[in-house]
Amino acid sequence: MSFDYITSILGPMLEGAQMTVLLFIIAIIASIPLGFLLTLAVKSDIKPLSLLAEGYIYVMRGTPLLLQLLFICFGLPMIPGIGEYLVLDRFVAACLGFVLNYAAYFAEIFRGGLLAIDKGQYEASKVLGLNKWQTTTRIILPQMFRVALPAVANESVTLVKDTALLYAVAVPELLHFAQTAVNRDFTIVPFFVAGLIYLMMTLVLTLFFKGIERKFKFE
Repeated sequence: MSFDYITSILGPMLEGAQMTVLLFIIAIIASIPLGFLLTLAVKSDIKPLSLLAEGYIYVMRGTPLLLQLLFICFGLPMIPGIGEYLVLDRFVAACLGFVLNYAAYFAEIFRGGLLAIDKGQYEASKVLGLNKWQTTTRIILPQMFRVALPAVANESVTLVKDTALLYAVAVPELLHFAQTAVNRDFTIVPFFVAGLIYLMMTLVLTLFFKGIERKFKFE
């Protein structure tokens, strides 16, 4: 295929990539804080809250993201009595599904980060006269994020690739435009172009997190 052909399909595919990037930004901004709140809920002394959070994480991590997206997009409107009030725009529904799913994964990552912190850190903080809030914000959280950062980076790269699931709920993203071009032109070149775009996005994300990791190491 000629360079002119690649140029002709690149415009629509980059338009679809904008939807991919938008979903990623919304999901990452919302799911990380929600995941941290879930971690706190799991560690809560309030047993019902802890069990509820653990159950939520188990369900979201134990069922496919695609199934969750399909349920939110097509299942919620079918619930008797209240279904008509649960009809969401496809993109909004997809964002909701991604946020709820990835929050569960980030919660486990943050929990692992907390477990990696030596209990002596808490005792040392008491000796220094720090209260619980100061201990948490100045001592525990910075160490937790430092430990969890590689796993957060890995999960973020996975999120970029999972945005292709938008195709299954009829949201016009990058893969949608690639598949359209393949069906129309009977060539697999659009798939290679889409793959290169995904690789570029993950490369930028990887370099971003490596920069953050270097900053943490020098501090």
